[in-house]
Amino acid sequence: MAWIILLIAAFLETGWAIGLKYSDGFSKLGPSIPTVAAMIASMGLLSIATKTLPIGTAYAVWVGIGAAGTAVLGIILFNEPATAARIFFLVLLVAAIVGLRATS
Repeated sequence: MAWIILLIAAFLETGWAIGLKYSDGFSKLGPSIPTVAAMIASMGLLSIATKTLPIGTAYAVWVGIGAAGTAVLGIILFNEPATAARIFFLVLLVAAIVGLRATS
């Protein structure tokens, strides 16, 4: 169950990171409210997951999924570059996340 909670926390991290872009530095109230809510929920769920999971693994997986998800959504939503090198390193990041899960 802790891994499921951690995955939800990580997806919420991706959500709030993207929300930062839409909130324009918290200057737009509409996007700022769900962004802050996602931040609180993400951190709260991460703290619950770390009751069971090792902190190093949980934090690395949380950050990794958040970073990879944010990079992919940046490519899709904001037309950020999708170079071969960028895709390669995103694949490496996902491989590292899977490796951490497999060894925990």
